Amino acid sequence: MDRFDLIAGGKDLLPYTQYAEHDLPNYFAYARYFVLGDQFFSSLKGPSFPNHLYTVGAQSGGAINNPANGGAGWGCDSPANSRVQIIEDDGEFGEVYPCFDFDTLADRLEARGLTWKYYAPQANQSGYIWSALNAIRHIRLTSLWTEHVVPTANFIQDAQNGELPAVSWVVTTSGLSEHPPASVCLGENWTVEQLNALMLGPDWGSTVVFLTWDDFGGFYDHVAPPVVDHFGFGPRVPFLIISPWVKHGHEHGEDGDGHITHTMLEFSSVLKFIEERFDLEPLSNRDREANSLMHNFDFDGRPLDPLILQTRACGKAAAAVALDPKFHGGAH
Repeated sequence: MDRFDLIAGGKDLLPYTQYAEHDLPNYFAYARYFVLGDQFFSSLKGPSFPNHLYTVGAQSGGAINNPANGGAGWGCDSPANSRVQIIEDDGEFGEVYPCFDFDTLADRLEARGLTWKYYAPQANQSGYIWSALNAIRHIRLTSLWTEHVVPTANFIQDAQNGELPAVSWVVTTSGLSEHPPASVCLGENWTVEQLNALMLGPDWGSTVVFLTWDDFGGFYDHVAPPVVDHFGFGPRVPFLIISPWVKHGHEHGEDGDGHITHTMLEFSSVLKFIEERFDLEPLSNRDREANSLMHNFDFDGRPLDPLILQTRACGKAAAAVALDPKFHGGAH
């Protein structure tokens, strides 16, 4: 676990530095109040495109890199000359057009008549490259795309109005992604806005949020990822479980009564949770063999109240953060 400074642009992005609690006060507040996973790894030892595919399909179609096309698109609407590097089943490297047809969790939900939406930046918007279902042919090129893939901004309104589907993916824009050199303050504020809308809306009492990042962003970590197959795992990424029904009061310091899970997890673990929740078949060996997240919940205990946080002033002089754990909505 060395040579992080040799990553392209690494020296300029200070890979051997870290953010302390005063840099990320709201994320620390969520971690102290809800559940923090300290052994959560990216699914693939690579960049954004293949890891985002794991968040919908528990695989990447063999892709191990971002598509090479000058950033013109990362899916089935990419230019005809676009190619993405893959690893074949025999371990050989190859290249294919970045448009795949493997089953996703969205297909499992659709087949069962369960509602779902993928909230993501739209074409020609910042962050559109991270709209993973764009790379799934039978979704991107059918009515499933227009019916279920909606602008990220719609999430707040749906959360406030109690119109969230059974399963939601929410993807942010590049300027708010917190990938170096993007502002972690602006990105944290965006997260707070989404979660405040959910916690103050009518769906809070029956919802769990899994908050994570698609890859390590170039930051150093001392924990070597376990090797499970050709593809991963990749380096650790932050992971929070936010819900009124998570365990609390265990294995945490005196500053809070949140819970820390030390179970080895990856993006496919989230898919496994959803499959267990709705009795769906696994998509690949990854979600079939992934560790369960169910042990992080206590459905017989008293549900946690919302944790309503304030966004911060971003700049050299950040404002102090006021935390209000009091309940602000009706009981559900």
